[in-house]
Amino acid sequence: MEYTEYRGKTVSEALTEALIALETTSDKVEYEVVEEGSSGLFGMFSKEAVIKVRKKENTSDKLYTFLKEVLGKMEITAEPVIELDEEEKVYNINLEGDDTGDLIGKRGQTLDALQYLTSILANKESKDYYRVKLDTKNYRERRKKTLENLAKNIAAKVKKTKRKIVLEPMNPYERGIIHSYLQSDKYVTTKSEGEEPNRKVVVYYKR
Repeated sequence: MEYTEYRGKTVSEALTEALIALETTSDKVEYEVVEEGSSGLFGMFSKEAVIKVRKKENTSDKLYTFLKEVLGKMEITAEPVIELDEEEKVYNINLEGDDTGDLIGKRGQTLDALQYLTSILANKESKDYYRVKLDTKNYRERRKKTLENLAKNIAAKVKKTKRKIVLEPMNPYERGIIHSYLQSDKYVTTKSEGEEPNRKVVVYYKR
């Protein structure tokens, strides 16, 4: 946020004017004194106090600024819409725009990378850990349904052949979807095997 100039008979009065205009409190702004102001001799030649004030950036502001800068460098026109769920300690961020398809990348890799960087920034100065969920064009939900259908089909094959099937490498979030979907299946079980970033889900037949 840019600094805005405010005036008053004293610095205190100018600051009060600023807080009223910004609809905030003194602990949520930062200001610089441009001119202290003076009453002048016998009340003549008095000078107004002048200060420059702006609101302090909170974490949501910082995330917004960061994402806008990244999107600008990628030449993608999109608006980050940020909602903080304080109870669940998660930032739900949706990148709204018509040309955000390039943000997803192969199997969501670009979106995941941007989510990771945003998460680092979100927790840089925080005592508590906050998760970041970054999405665009409802990709996360669509990908979840795709993975659940995959899990269903793989489980059916394993039941039929009674042989294990190794899936392609996935990130922890996607592996979690497969594990969760099949955890109550009576005939198959799942494990994650290998090292990151090539860790894979293996679906076994329960003997």
